[in-house]
Amino acid sequence: MLSLSLGERVGVRASLYKFDAIQFLLIAFLFFFVSIAKAQSNTPFTFRVMTYNIQHGAGADEKIDLLRTAEAIKHENPDIVALEEVDKGVERTARRDLTAELAAMTGMTGYFSNNFNFEGGMYGNAVLTKFPILVATNTHYQMIHPNEQRGIIQLVLDVNGQKLLFMVTHLDYRSKDNRERLLNISEIKRLIRQYPGMPMILCGDFNDFPKSAVHKAMEEKFDDTWELVGHGGGQTYPSPKPTDRIDYIWISKDKSVVPIKAWVPDTQASDHRPLVAEFKLQ
Repeated sequence: MLSLSLGERVGVRASLYKFDAIQFLLIAFLFFFVSIAKAQSNTPFTFRVMTYNIQHGAGADEKIDLLRTAEAIKHENPDIVALEEVDKGVERTARRDLTAELAAMTGMTGYFSNNFNFEGGMYGNAVLTKFPILVATNTHYQMIHPNEQRGIIQLVLDVNGQKLLFMVTHLDYRSKDNRERLLNISEIKRLIRQYPGMPMILCGDFNDFPKSAVHKAMEEKFDDTWELVGHGGGQTYPSPKPTDRIDYIWISKDKSVVPIKAWVPDTQASDHRPLVAEFKLQ
């Protein structure tokens, strides 16, 4: 029969204690990482949206500086950006493709749609996105004033496995004549019937104020994000000292898009300031 000395028995016991300690640490680490993974899985996925009238890359100083525009966008780390007043191949911006350049500078995918030809190129709205684009189209509005055709981009995006209808528009600017803006809103209401049950976000420069007839018409089908979660006036124009709230992020009234917070960054990279909001999908 094998007999161990006292020293050998102490060594065996120490080895067993060491083995038990290692087992305990492994189990503790496993429990820790499982707890983290579970907590992350229970954390709702959020994403950030920006709407920005970029005035073809010209700042409040009227100098065209697309790097400055890109930096203003990147500073807010948005996942989707609605852009208005975008040039492509236009003489005043040296025939550049502003959407493609901003996409490259921000590391996002760009989508541009032309609304009318201008100075030998195209002028319209655009989107930058970190999410896959599933469907893309642009609809031209009926126009009362023929000098500037306007439209609305409609993208169906894959947002973390959920479909989201993301739209961008820029409505007529005439302050004393809202007929065209109201006409365009009636077209928007008809257009969204093509996407039943889909969460919706509509961004843009609406060239009208809260509680105006245009704003009230939009409230029939959408909620104004700023009114839900914004703090302060939410003015975006003119960028040096904003007095007007004319840029909006509208969301579905069915609560499928849940706003978390909204803010207006302080930048003069355009004559407008951007409007940014964070959301989650139900």
